[in-house]
Amino acid sequence: MNRPVSPSSSLPRDAREHTAEAGVARLQDDARWRPAIGLGVATLLLAGAVYAGIATGFAGLTFPTQAEGSLLRDGSGQVRGSAWLAQPFTGDGYFQARPSAANYDPMAAAGSNLARSNPALAERVAASTAAVAAREGVAPAQVPADLVTQSGGGLDPQLSPAAAQLQVARVARARGLPVERVQALVQAHTEGRQWGLFGQPRVNVVTLNFALDHAAKAP
Repeated sequence: MNRPVSPSSSLPRDAREHTAEAGVARLQDDARWRPAIGLGVATLLLAGAVYAGIATGFAGLTFPTQAEGSLLRDGSGQVRGSAWLAQPFTGDGYFQARPSAANYDPMAAAGSNLARSNPALAERVAASTAAVAAREGVAPAQVPADLVTQSGGGLDPQLSPAAAQLQVARVARARGLPVERVQALVQAHTEGRQWGLFGQPRVNVVTLNFALDHAAKAP
């Protein structure tokens, strides 16, 4: 009885050796790829899922307010803003934040990108200075620079204490509150240098206005 002949056995010896070497090379390539793929998958799971889950859970337990975005809620629990994002306030009864090139839109955070030598910047600052001076009833020279200049991201909620103090009389008059009470609120919301070393004293306009609304409702 004749035995079936495999296709490879009918090839010349050199061809069979070449075929065998190619098969070994494929196996070696597969062996080299497996650790790389395994490492990639493990890294994705550990860094993208496990670590993120642990960090998020730890932050939520230790800093629950900050982890949620430092949200400010009214008496009914309605979110009214974030302590870290400036927003526009209308009416003389509110402290005004710095101008925003992004129109206070968190999805479009940006500065004006105007150079100091740009005439358009000088014109805008001059117009803003005149408007603030008229609003607060002071001379243009008394207007602090941060009330008429934009922050780099357009969402900075802080002002210098001088810029906040300039607005105290207007806010107190509009709300019918004693000037001393409004000044006390400004002082309570004035933060010192970071760790006593970095930055400058500053006043968070968003939290200050939030406290003002609560003060107006208090007996």
